[in-house]
Amino acid sequence: MSRAAADNVRAVIKFALKVVILAAVFFVLTRFEILPGLDVIPDPTGPLGEPGTYLWIGLIFGLVNAIVGPILRFFALPFVVLTLGLFLLLVNAALLGLTAALTDRLAIDGFVTAILGGLILAVAGWVADQILDR
Repeated sequence: MSRAAADNVRAVIKFALKVVILAAVFFVLTRFEILPGLDVIPDPTGPLGEPGTYLWIGLIFGLVNAIVGPILRFFALPFVVLTLGLFLLLVNAALLGLTAALTDRLAIDGFVTAILGGLILAVAGWVADQILDR
């Protein structure tokens, strides 16, 4: 296997593990009601049952964060600089809101919930990146 192919396989495995970590974060946030207003509507009749719903939401959030996130962060860069990074909270909330718009299995009740959820998921994603990059 060539070095490029091995790097691609490593990147896919890292993304899959990050999706599982994000799914676990969504599970903990909603199951233990740590963040009221963030709700996952599980589908026990789905292909993987209730855990499959969390994996699906983790996958959608991971894709939105990987595809739309850099574009949104680039265009928000002047505001991020002006607010010393606080505008990134709004960017993360927008990414979470876009995820909720793309699936009918995730519901967000308000702006504050989206901000806090985006913050928690951003920290969890950063921790996952730190762990998976070792």
